[in-house]
Amino acid sequence: MDLVDQKEIKFNEQGLVPVVTQAENGEVLMLAYANKEALRLTLQTKKAHYFSRSRQKLWLKGETSGNIQKVKEVLIDCDQDAVLYQIKQKGVACHTGNRSCFYRKLK
Repeated sequence: MDLVDQKEIKFNEQGLVPVVTQAENGEVLMLAYANKEALRLTLQTKKAHYFSRSRQKLWLKGETSGNIQKVKEVLIDCDQDAVLYQIKQKGVACHTGNRSCFYRKLK
């Protein structure tokens, strides 16, 4: 597998990159955003960190709920403008109490 330097990530005009979070079984759990600091903390601590667009601050997934995401690997897509956290989920990922944020089908 190729290694890509973090400097190669193409952050958007707000300084964010979309992050898809995937469980060990391949299930997509959520989509969130990270800035450089969130990504640095994720790689350093092996716990999923994101940037909240609504609160305009960093957040550690599970800090208040206990539903921590232990990061096994961080991958970047071919365009270098999206990131995938492969994680081990403790509890649920969604704030609604569902395991995944993708629990509803579109009509």
